[in-house]
Amino acid sequence: MPGENLSRDEARTRAELLSVEAYHVALDVRSAVGDAQEGAGPRTFRSVTTIRFRAAEPGAPVFVDLVAPSVTGITLNGRELDPADAFDGARITLDAVDAENVLVVDARCAYSRTGEGLHRFVDPEDGEVYLYTQYEPADARRVFANFEQPDLKAPFRFEVTAPEGWTVWSNGEGARDADGVWRFAETRPISTYITAVVAGPYHYETDVYERALPDGTTLRIPLGAMCRKGLARHFDADDIFLVTKQGLDFFHEHFDYPYPFGKYDQAFVPEYNIGAMENPGCVTFREEFVFRGNVTQASYERRANVILHEMAHMWFGDLVTMQWWDDLWLKESFADFMGSFSMVEATRFTNGWVTFANNRKAWAYRADQLPSTHPITADIRDLEDAKLNFDGITYAKGASVLKQLVAYVGRDAFLEGARRYFKRHAYGNTRLGDLLSVLEETSGRDMKEWSRAWLETSGVNSLTPEVSCDPQGRVASLAVVQDGDTLRPHRVVVGLYRVEGAKLVRYASTGADVTGARTEVPGLVGADRPDLVLVNDEDLTYCKTRFDEGSLATLRAHLGDIDDPLARALCWSALWNLTRDALMPARDFIGLVLRFAGRESDIGVLQMLHAWARGALVHYAAPGWREEGGRLLAAGALTELRRAEPGSQHQLTWARFLASVAAGPEDFQLLAGLLDGTARIDGLDVDQELRWAFLAPLAAHGAADEAAIAAELARDDTASGKRHEVRCLASRPSAAVKDQAWAAVVESDALSNALVEATIAGFAQPSQRELTAPYAPKYFAAIERVWAERSIQIGMDVVRDLYPSFQDPGSTLAATDAWLAAHESAAPALRRLVLESRDDLARAQRAQERDARA
Repeated sequence: MPGENLSRDEARTRAELLSVEAYHVALDVRSAVGDAQEGAGPRTFRSVTTIRFRAAEPGAPVFVDLVAPSVTGITLNGRELDPADAFDGARITLDAVDAENVLVVDARCAYSRTGEGLHRFVDPEDGEVYLYTQYEPADARRVFANFEQPDLKAPFRFEVTAPEGWTVWSNGEGARDADGVWRFAETRPISTYITAVVAGPYHYETDVYERALPDGTTLRIPLGAMCRKGLARHFDADDIFLVTKQGLDFFHEHFDYPYPFGKYDQAFVPEYNIGAMENPGCVTFREEFVFRGNVTQASYERRANVILHEMAHMWFGDLVTMQWWDDLWLKESFADFMGSFSMVEATRFTNGWVTFANNRKAWAYRADQLPSTHPITADIRDLEDAKLNFDGITYAKGASVLKQLVAYVGRDAFLEGARRYFKRHAYGNTRLGDLLSVLEETSGRDMKEWSRAWLETSGVNSLTPEVSCDPQGRVASLAVVQDGDTLRPHRVVVGLYRVEGAKLVRYASTGADVTGARTEVPGLVGADRPDLVLVNDEDLTYCKTRFDEGSLATLRAHLGDIDDPLARALCWSALWNLTRDALMPARDFIGLVLRFAGRESDIGVLQMLHAWARGALVHYAAPGWREEGGRLLAAGALTELRRAEPGSQHQLTWARFLASVAAGPEDFQLLAGLLDGTARIDGLDVDQELRWAFLAPLAAHGAADEAAIAAELARDDTASGKRHEVRCLASRPSAAVKDQAWAAVVESDALSNALVEATIAGFAQPSQRELTAPYAPKYFAAIERVWAERSIQIGMDVVRDLYPSFQDPGSTLAATDAWLAAHESAAPALRRLVLESRDDLARAQRAQERDARA
């Protein structure tokens, strides 16, 4: 719709003209329940917004953001405006404003089914209706009229009229008054995108956090946690509160700025598009963090990390907010880093840096090698750019670079810089220079030079050791060679490892500042000959680690013998990068997984190895070897499953991996037997979530029909069960099924975001290349229309996840290039997504060719 895609230039001009004093937003969501409304169109609710603002130039025109089906009234300074003239569906145009203004907008806004704006969910288990908001980067305008840009902060007061029996939450503390309206305390000045409303018959638990402050007073923060009633029996609020309190202790101790937003509610909501959102006082999470079945400690660690990530945002992002989305890293990179930093130091998850090295960085390395890579401080022209910039660069690379920064300036200087930053810019907006200036003050270092190298350039360096030994078997020289378009300064630890009995242990190490193309490391000269040289030991910098030939040979024989879990994880990550870069055959990587993954003690690393092994088979293995490779992986998974300790996390992880790689009749017979009780593996609890994991491959390979899927839904007639059912139905190996799934996603907007995601996941089966091949031309014919007509979230899902990456790379690449050539004027964000998918496929083609030569 014209006007929806706000540009940076428009936002800058408006910010120079306006200052916003306050918002009052009144919502009436009683229409969320009951029968569907009469007439065509979406179900709507009433939204009345009062905005008080000042203008630096009286008489200037101003536009207000609002995406809504209709506006019934607009009043500016007591003067009524004609909505037919002023409102175009995305903006309200005010031809001339006064120095001081009061604007009142009465609108009918639409409930969302795509997770954007005010999302409405009907629980199929009990028919209850649940609402929640999700706005980032710019969807508050789907709920109330506003100036939708982060630098026009203001205090907000919300009031909500809701159905009888519901509870409503917002950013501030609130209560239901005698007239039945929920009214909330005014917030401190915050940006529009972090306001929030959660409403419905949620299950709600409470606690309180208390901390003595240096001035002798006690800080008391009411805590709340909520989920749908249907999930209440699975809700472990005590553990959520434990991590929350540990995080609040950590941030109060290190930030020296008390939590500024009163209460701290955490809502676990259905059909959520992202992991979580840092709305101050009312954080929202995807409800998959409420675990319905047995999960490993890696899942609890992931949840703790997300809780702490969002908590860090209360300071980095909510208290101090970037001026425009160019500096998104000022909140997301810091929150990603602080999530791991606080988790390792304040909770039971002390191996969090292992997960960071093995998981988060893999996301960053991939993103940084795409044609769409960008500096951490990005060039964000408009809101579509902003939406796509919530990526591996902004999050994981930014966090990795901050980890390097802490090593560079020192922990104390970094944290003191944060403290000064909060106090200096509280409730304001900042740019890159504001943070660099405080870090220069606290560290005494030239941060502009560091910023140019790390924040203002793109791409990832490779660091490779060169080592030579003298006739006595001692290191005669050791250097680190750096490759990449931009050579950067790296603070690293270089570790030397040797085989000692049954272990591969570090016996010498030294710190080094790598600069330029080649850096000598004199600190290790004279050490005994190493079996393995690990550049970036301890994972201080952001780089792809390479190996010399001797080290690579050692890893092929002794990877599982490395006794340090972080060093082992770094080696696995480096080997995966070699595979993605077509420097190691995919079958070799799979062979290493089969040989050594069974000895991996860190459950998060093991789960990552399983994902990489499957990815190597599906995308990077030569087509002629895939069938054999699939049999090898399935056989290896079954061996490790039977070998694992009964009832252990490893047993559960290998069971899930077996389901994901099941390749033949014996595998399917075992999975079916585990489902119907005719087969048993000692200690393996086949709970409901595991049942769906076993049923999915049976459905995809034609070993479970529609009746079997329906029977499983009858066992689990819940929202989660419905998503599993939809995915299984769409995965069946039938041309008619694929046609139905395609139409449901591409030709219709009847499905919610969660069911679109489930349908696409079922449709796109790598084992069904022949069935999905006819949809490659349909994909290129449809994506521009889908992008224009559907929400950006659905557009992203369709363009990314239906890309025909399982087809012959040559023909798909040719079709992609033809589309790009014919659509040079297509939306830049759409072209970016297509280019990213093309790059992934071209990489896969190179890897397949490398594997075929093995």
